[in-house]
Amino acid sequence: MPRPVALEVAVPSEDLSYPVAVGAGLLDHVGATMQRVCPKARRVALISDENVVPLYGERVRASLEGAGLAVTTHVIEPGEPSKTPERMVALVSSLVADGLGRSDAVVALGGGVVGDLAGLVAALFMRGVDVVQCPTSLLAQVDASVGGKVAVDLPEGKNLLGAFAFPRAVVIDPGVLATLPDEELGCGVAEMLKHGALFDPQHFDAVRDQAEAIYGRDVAVLGREVATSVALKAACVVRDPMERSDAGKGRVALNLGHTVGHALEVTQGYGLKHGQAVGLGLLAAARVSRRLGLTAVDLEGHIRTALDALRLPTDLDAYLVPERRSAIVEAMGRDKKRAQHQITYIGLARLGEPRVVSLSPQAIWDAAASPPSGA
Repeated sequence: MPRPVALEVAVPSEDLSYPVAVGAGLLDHVGATMQRVCPKARRVALISDENVVPLYGERVRASLEGAGLAVTTHVIEPGEPSKTPERMVALVSSLVADGLGRSDAVVALGGGVVGDLAGLVAALFMRGVDVVQCPTSLLAQVDASVGGKVAVDLPEGKNLLGAFAFPRAVVIDPGVLATLPDEELGCGVAEMLKHGALFDPQHFDAVRDQAEAIYGRDVAVLGREVATSVALKAACVVRDPMERSDAGKGRVALNLGHTVGHALEVTQGYGLKHGQAVGLGLLAAARVSRRLGLTAVDLEGHIRTALDALRLPTDLDAYLVPERRSAIVEAMGRDKKRAQHQITYIGLARLGEPRVVSLSPQAIWDAAASPPSGA
């Protein structure tokens, strides 16, 4: 038998850095941003939804056209049901019909659903074109737009078909939050609390204490706290951009609150909003941490007080009822952080000190479904 030939294919590492700008009025300058970060683009596919386009579509389109770009607008129905493979393929086909080429770009204008969907479309069209994220919900501003994860849902669970595809830039205009309903604003606040719980107790407290200013759409407060939250997440992401580090050493920590939260979303037919589910997941993480002896602190009470101040649901026990056990355990079993039959679960020793444990879905249920004695 002839000896095999050994070859090494060297792939130069890419610079995946991208700017994130936070400031009131920045939507009017998206065109200038495109000129800087996508200088070869001549055409832009603007992807948005039916709620956002009437509010901000013309502003962004005018800015892009003012920069000499030809713009085609694609509008999807709002909400999680639009995050499907079928919708993604239809949008890719639309970009083909628009005549976009590999040097052209996608602009995602909307919340997390638009950002996820448009980001995946950009990642797959012609093996990848540039995308600029313009998040218009607080949840997307502090979370979905800045991590480089894009995906659509499958019937089996959320975000199971996706990729790591980092944007060329993120443009965050806190002024657009003036038109965001309170319930949607609260979804973003939950992710801000998560970042504080993981990395910065002062940020956790600041978000809780400034609830009235946040819901009052104080642009100065929103801009400051959004920038802080983005910086905390970005510092975690850059250490492990593709989520390949060992458990406890990378961005897997950002899953705090999400194992139970995603399971509640799925089993509630997405009638429970993502941020609301994450808030309940934070309570579950505090409860699991206490029961497993990871903490002696009353984290559950501390988190419940913050969630209550920020107008988010706190009745975890209303969702973790025995008749839903099988469905919730099954949903957790599809968690993307699983290995074999175990899940990389993020707990807390105290605010700012995450802990990573390996647990089965049933063990998570057992620890979360009822509070430990003395809690």
